[in-house]
Amino acid sequence: MGSNASASQAMELEEVARMLSPCGFDVIIVCCSNQAAENYWQARLEQTVVQVTGTNAKVVAVHEDWNGGAGNGLGTLYAYQKARDKASRDGFDLDAKLSGGASVALFHTAGKGTRLAPLPGAENNNKPGVKLPSLLEVGGAAQPLTVLEAVMRQTSSYAPLRGGRISVFWGDQVFVPSAGIQPSTHPADILAALRPMPSKAEWEAGQLHQYGLIAVGTAGDATQLEKVDYDTAKAYLPPDVERVGTSLGSFSLSAALLAALMAEFAPELAAKCACLDSDPHFWMPLTLQKEDYLAVMGKKGTPAGEAAAHYARMAAFAAKFAPGGGGILGCVDVGAKALWWDYGRLELYQTNNLHAAEEGPSPHALRTFLKLQPQGAPESDASGRQQRNQLGAGLTVHPSAVVLNCRIGSGTIGAGCVLVNVTAPEVEVEAAILMSVTSAGPVRGKRGVLYNVVHEGSEPLSADAVRADVFQPGGKQIVVSSSIETDGGKAWKVTLPENAFSFEEVYKQNQKLDVSECQALGAAAHKRVAQALETLERLP
Repeated sequence: MGSNASASQAMELEEVARMLSPCGFDVIIVCCSNQAAENYWQARLEQTVVQVTGTNAKVVAVHEDWNGGAGNGLGTLYAYQKARDKASRDGFDLDAKLSGGASVALFHTAGKGTRLAPLPGAENNNKPGVKLPSLLEVGGAAQPLTVLEAVMRQTSSYAPLRGGRISVFWGDQVFVPSAGIQPSTHPADILAALRPMPSKAEWEAGQLHQYGLIAVGTAGDATQLEKVDYDTAKAYLPPDVERVGTSLGSFSLSAALLAALMAEFAPELAAKCACLDSDPHFWMPLTLQKEDYLAVMGKKGTPAGEAAAHYARMAAFAAKFAPGGGGILGCVDVGAKALWWDYGRLELYQTNNLHAAEEGPSPHALRTFLKLQPQGAPESDASGRQQRNQLGAGLTVHPSAVVLNCRIGSGTIGAGCVLVNVTAPEVEVEAAILMSVTSAGPVRGKRGVLYNVVHEGSEPLSADAVRADVFQPGGKQIVVSSSIETDGGKAWKVTLPENAFSFEEVYKQNQKLDVSECQALGAAAHKRVAQALETLERLP
């Protein structure tokens, strides 16, 4: 490994160490889709927040009861308003804490997770509850880390530099900045992976027309653009643009700007009407020229009169908020070489979980982040890949495999496997992911994903494809099968040949249910089969 590569890896591990240090936000707000999810996350995070972030943050879970959806712009303001009201019932003055310098994080968790199907269905539509290979103590038992908790751990490193600000994040990808943790310089800022302003050929080679973009000028002011080609971007952007990059969408607001936006949109917040997103309705009208904004919104199907009225409203808002002028939106660079571990699609869920059992700088950083490798230990140290297991003498485990809190009698766990909370008399698997699996029969296969599976038969359980089990009241256990190649978004309404319901039908059934009750039913099913195996003395 060359000196530059060594320096880069050292920087990555330094950033991961920062995430693992006790530096989290003072207040964590989670915006959920319904009351049951709010209850679940309030209870869960009160148990895990110190383990996840190192800080005993005030946790406030809320849900968005807004007809038709508020959009992530108004949705952010409404979530804060609900969190403020809920916290006040505990005697906690959120406005005073924020204006007094507390760091506040808000995590949006809405969405069906169609591209990740069928896994969110197995969590009873609790998409941010999808599990990863890392262990936490929850209710006295070892439970896997959730995607939301992973995002909380990763973003906690921004907290020390964001006192007096609210930071807004989305929860299905983890990144390690290659540009360090940079401070906020504007009333609002947005995360982006910046690079020098590219040529037309570089723009097209990088397919930048497929992404929301942030451009930064010499004064540090940012301009928000949605998906545009090079010539359109050159026409819209200020002439002094030095850097441009793909937007992560996550943004932060100063306490003063948050208060001003809540006052501006108080009528909408009171009526719970309208749908406004942060990019097209906050940042674009605040950073683009009027004619350019109208042209962009026209391509999105917004009538010219409506777009012009909104632009005038935001122009008046900007003049009132910053009467002396100056940019409102800035950019916080994460670096063009940031590490990315995305769990938002089934294929990526498989890829990035198997990544933890691979070798190289990125897997090393991921294992350190997931606490599968001791901090500061060399990559060759595999001591953290096996934790809290009861394994039979007849079981062979490949050194690369990640095996956590498993009870397995015999067989072979081959190269590149990830097994978490697996109970089985025998396994013969290779490059497979088994997440919360209890099987009365042997588990055999390769390259598959088994998620929340309870298999009561003595015949072999296949790990060659994708299977996720959904537990519902009345003893109902829905087996949902798929393949890594199946795009859940495209197949959302399709009943696959091996299934009784489409992904959408499972989603609709789950909508009526209490996620905590369903999770308890699933846990009871796992326990029942495990106890039967114990009675038959088929476990170590």
